[in-house]
Amino acid sequence: MDPVATRVVELTGREAVSDALLGTSHEWELHRVGLADGTLLFVKAAADGRGRLDGLFRAEALGLDWLGRSFGSPVPGVAGWDERTLVLPWVDERPPTPEAAERFGHQLAAMHLAGADSFGADWDGFIGPLPMDNTRTRSWPEFYAEYRVIPYLRRAADRGALTPADVRLVEKVLDVLERLAGEPEPPARIHGDLWNGNVIWQDDGAVVVDPAAHGGHREADLAMLSLFGLAHLDRVRDAYNHAAPLAAGWRGRIPLHQLHPLLVHVCLFGAAYRTTVLEAARAALRAGD
Repeated sequence: MDPVATRVVELTGREAVSDALLGTSHEWELHRVGLADGTLLFVKAAADGRGRLDGLFRAEALGLDWLGRSFGSPVPGVAGWDERTLVLPWVDERPPTPEAAERFGHQLAAMHLAGADSFGADWDGFIGPLPMDNTRTRSWPEFYAEYRVIPYLRRAADRGALTPADVRLVEKVLDVLERLAGEPEPPARIHGDLWNGNVIWQDDGAVVVDPAAHGGHREADLAMLSLFGLAHLDRVRDAYNHAAPLAAGWRGRIPLHQLHPLLVHVCLFGAAYRTTVLEAARAALRAGD
């Protein structure tokens, strides 16, 4: 039996009979493992030679468990995990429909409304392969500046993907963040990396995967859904807004919430995302005029 199937047996206590490598993502491999009873599992495993991934799978497992504690949450359960492996149910994707989009909007609202004790989390997380500081904080502007924008702004500048002038522009946003943030909201139970590639459509809604879960601002998840496009996004947002009305001015704050994931993309992929970061910073500042 190959190493991945062996780890699945150890983690689930069930007999594995097949293992198909689906590809790689960052520093881990993606597998489809079949069990003797016909059940399929999705497995993320550290690539050969990588050993442990410094808590990445632990953070994802804890995040999925925490998000899943809200009624009707659109996240899969965790079948097993260790420091080198994460085992999840296999989810077949369906074509997106307006009806599924409306259901997903309600699912997302319910998950957010489950709330959090503070901004941040009890565990430090990851967004993609990058570490993410989840230090608990009472103020969202403080949390967003200190733990979501500044670390990735510095990292992007250190690798030469942003110029000193670029950094100053983003810092201007942080200087007036209290004014740009809108009315204070309680911490929401958010996915934290909700781009369209992490949404798996179902007939009755969607399943969301690969979270960077933490207590955050609920507008962040919605802003990220619009960053790279999502099928029937207006249906999702309308249904969400009906279930959990958004605060006045939320559309104008979309670029503000997109700064964090865009800076992450600069850190991962370089200056190709530089212009988009600067456009988001300027749009955030204009919204506050």
